[in-house]
Amino acid sequence: MNKLLLSLHVLAAVIAVGPVTVAASMFPATLRRALDDSHDGDARTTLRTLHRICRVYAGVGVAVPVFGFATASSLGVLGDAWLITSILLTAAAAGVLALVILPAQDRALTERTGGVPASPGPTPTALTPGRLAMVTGIFNLLWATVTVLMIIRPGSTTGV
Repeated sequence: MNKLLLSLHVLAAVIAVGPVTVAASMFPATLRRALDDSHDGDARTTLRTLHRICRVYAGVGVAVPVFGFATASSLGVLGDAWLITSILLTAAAAGVLALVILPAQDRALTERTGGVPASPGPTPTALTPGRLAMVTGIFNLLWATVTVLMIIRPGSTTGV
């Protein structure tokens, strides 16, 4: 059962987190291109597509911690420091995505394409493409750190 849970956890991470990190990373550069040429329909279409990828796969990404907790529980490592750190970093990455990146993308789309915001609620503070790229880099760094912790597992008794 441990191998099945771990396999599902890793597959969910690859399938869900990978597309979000790539699409979120591509968004600021595409936004710059759309800002430079307001008549670039391809850039606007690409922005919409990248934002949709981020939103959809962020939702699918909920499976990652679900399978992660199930795996950690079955392995008896829920109290290990490396796992608690990974959980906190995962929560931070999810917060950055949900509270900063997605609303900033949504606002940029609304301003640049004249569309209706995809998510209700207060209008987030506008981020320049450079700042959005920086926040996206932080998001990606958080996930990279979690990945390294999952591989190294400090204090692991597996010898790896």
